[in-house]
This record gives sequence, C-alpha cells and structure tokens, in this order.
Amino acid sequence: MTISQAAGNVCTVSALNTKKHQTSNSVDSEVIYLPNTDCTIKPQACLSAFTSYRVGGAADLYVAPRNLEALQASLKYAKERDLKVTTLGAGSNLLVSDRGISGLVIATRHLRFSNFDPQTGQLTVAAGESIPSLALAAAELGWQGLEWAVGIPGTAGGAVVMNAGAHNSCIADMLVSAEVLSPDGTLETLTPEQLGYGYRTSLLQGGDRIITQATLQLAPGADPAKVVALTKEHKKHRLNTQPYNFPSCGSVFRNPKPYSAGWLIEQTGLKGYQIGGAQVALLHANFIVNRGGAKASDIFCLIRHIQHQVQERWSINLEPEVKMLGEFQGACG
Repeated sequence: MTISQAAGNVCTVSALNTKKHQTSNSVDSEVIYLPNTDCTIKPQACLSAFTSYRVGGAADLYVAPRNLEALQASLKYAKERDLKVTTLGAGSNLLVSDRGISGLVIATRHLRFSNFDPQTGQLTVAAGESIPSLALAAAELGWQGLEWAVGIPGTAGGAVVMNAGAHNSCIADMLVSAEVLSPDGTLETLTPEQLGYGYRTSLLQGGDRIITQATLQLAPGADPAKVVALTKEHKKHRLNTQPYNFPSCGSVFRNPKPYSAGWLIEQTGLKGYQIGGAQVALLHANFIVNRGGAKASDIFCLIRHIQHQVQERWSINLEPEVKMLGEFQGACG
C-alpha cells in the first residue's frame, strides 16, 4: 500500500464517532472511529500479542493506521486530548511492562509500501515493511546491500530508529534519507547526519517523531542466485547461533567493545539462569527467552541480575539494547 503524502482529511475531536461521551481526562471503554479513515482506536488492547516476547499489559488506547492520513489523524487525536504517544513497530526489540502503557500506542506495522528504483539503485520503504522480507526481495532482484539484514526480526522504521545491524553492516551505512512525522502532523526529511547515528542508536530514540518511510542505497546488477545464496547463508548462520525456538527480543545488551555481551554473560556463569519463565538462553547468552508463562517482570529482573553480576565480576556496565516501555518500578520486589 502506498503511503500518501497529502494531508488528507484529518479528523477533529469534535467529529469523533463514539458510543460514549469523551473527556480529556478519561479513557472511553468503546472503540473510537476516526472519520474519513479506516482507522479505529481500541481501548485496553493487550500488547502481549504485538511483541516478540509475548508479554506485557494493555495499552490504554491502541491504533494501527494503514496510511499517512490515518497516522496524522491519530496524532491529532492524541494531541487534542493531551495523551502521551508511544510508537510500536514489530515489537521485536521491546519489553512492555505488565502494567501496560498509558496514553495512545500507535502501531506502524500496517504502513506498507516498497519501491525498487533501478535508475538510482535506491529502495524506498514504508515504516511497517519487514526487514527480512525486504532483504529477500532485494536478493531475488540481484540487489546487493541488505544480505546481512535477513535475520533481523523487525520493521524498516524500527531499523532506522535503532540503527539495526549485523555482520559488520548497519542501516546507517546505506540510509539516504528518512521521512519523519512530528506530533503536530508535519513531515520532515532527514539525512543520516541529522539522525546522529551511533552504535545501535540515533537521535530518534526517546523522541516524539515517528518514522513514516526511508530510502536506502543498494547496488543492483548482481547475479540474483549469488545474492540469494549469500542472504540464505546469513540467515542459516543466525538460526544456528541464536535461539529462535522460544520468544525473545533478539540481543538484550549492546556489546561493550572490545568484548561481546554474550561472552561476558557466559563467562559469568549465567547461561541457563532463570527467573520465573525467563531464562538466559543456552545457545546464546545475550538472549533472554520466554520459556513459557514468563511475565515482563521476570525478564526485567533477569536483565537487572545479569547487569549486577557482570558489573561485580568485570566492572563493566552492560547497557540494554532492548527498549523498555511502561512502569517497572518495584518489579523485582
């Protein structure tokens, strides 16, 4: 689906169709319909179904717009109600609190569009496009540059925000520009320099701007069979070295160079250590897996335990790569 760049018909609060009266200080129990869009805002939506950890409480309000107009309408609704906005992509690098998330959660997973331009070698994608799917599609066309990304379980928007990477490559290496939407509904196109990229970081983290689409520079013209083979090799390597048999968020900690977080955790003797249903993965110690029935608090407390133990032994502070959303105060007793 193409994301329109026109402003469209953005709803006003007074035009909202609901079955109950809305006030600025209350959350309605009824579904809210944003007029002139195919968009509905749902109250008390359970977020565990939308995170790769399969844990987390409910969002006060949840919306999953399918185009730019609906996204702008959702932001306008939140602004006029003075609601905090939280953006959710594929949920693959997140830990959502058992207590849920207040305000409005906007999921970008349904913002879908991709365009391969053979004249420029550029790939323009909407925020909700799957990174593994894009990597395979590029490979089948003989376009080089995304082979490394086939095992990253996230969306294009999340990859841009987090500067996702693997196999000594990352999004910042190939990003031409990113289109972002501000809370007031205005669009802006930013360069990699303006995004302030670092290792698994960007200036968009912790901010209130939402990625709508990105343009990547790739290299067309290669033999598709060779690019596909290399892409599949990268995927096989990840499947053989990382645990995919249980829910996880991917890598939990950033690597504190020159060490790898997984090596430090393993050398500390924490492989297999478990709190509740959360366990340090046996295959790769920088993964925490949900062995079944885990709560977000189990995972959070295991993260804190790992940090404490590594700090005690190595005097190194492991910085989480996973983004924690919601309230965790007092989660570990």
